[in-house]
Amino acid sequence: MKLSTKGRYAVMAMVDLATHSKGRPVALADIAERQEISLSYLEQLFAKLRRGGLVKSVRGPGGGYLPARPIEDTRVSDIILAVDEPIRTTRCTPGSPSGCRTNKSRCLTHDLWEELGNQIHLYLSSISIADVVEKRILGRGRGGLRPEEILPIDALEPVDKKDSVSPFQAAE
Repeated sequence: MKLSTKGRYAVMAMVDLATHSKGRPVALADIAERQEISLSYLEQLFAKLRRGGLVKSVRGPGGGYLPARPIEDTRVSDIILAVDEPIRTTRCTPGSPSGCRTNKSRCLTHDLWEELGNQIHLYLSSISIADVVEKRILGRGRGGLRPEEILPIDALEPVDKKDSVSPFQAAE
């Protein structure tokens, strides 16, 4: 799956907004400069984010945008969906009983890609903007380690080299 620029930029802009707002409106020009995103493109994205209820605008001098709800309650998936970015990994139309092949059947790997899309959506739904701002993303994937679970190298016990076996040694 490839996430388009629209989805990536919307998430970047929302994280920037959450980082810099501190209860005060943030100008889109400032976000555009910090994130190196075109101002006109950001204006289009923020119109969609506002319609999606994720940001609110403040007019006048010192105006700009604020998060519309607590950043702990705003999920990455909410942002991507608000800018009309589908989270799909199949060519098929979502919810359609027919497949994407010319004979309307599903390809052999359809279920694999559909489940991948579901897992991506679940993952992005599990991460809030606050998680990104506070850098609580590392190790969030299944099987990954949380930062507090990672031991520093000097905390590991030394291995006695004479007892260790190289994976490259032939079995005797």
